[in-house]
Amino acid sequence: MILSHGEKIHVIHRRHFEKEPQRHFIGIVDVCEDGLARVTGHVYTVDPVSYAFIRRPELRTRIIALASGDVLVNVLPPSVDLEKIVYLQEAKSVRVTDGSGWHLDLSEMTWR
Repeated sequence: MILSHGEKIHVIHRRHFEKEPQRHFIGIVDVCEDGLARVTGHVYTVDPVSYAFIRRPELRTRIIALASGDVLVNVLPPSVDLEKIVYLQEAKSVRVTDGSGWHLDLSEMTWR
């Protein structure tokens, strides 16, 4: 099994069009089998005015096709507090952090 029950993941949905909004999903794996993961968490989208990532308040459960080529999945450390996740813009890069010493640097991809 590529992902295990209870693992925390950060998912970047690939954009197919230049003006398509950037979407991320952060959650906990409920089940993973046969290349599909059922994950419960929150959607993060970019506000087109401020270019800041905003967490949608409603909890969602998604089925993610891991081998589809449409998502990039980052496995987060178990210590990450998903309720405290924020995106910080630093120069031309973006970091995901929970305010502790941990962060995920997203600078290898263009997000605007």
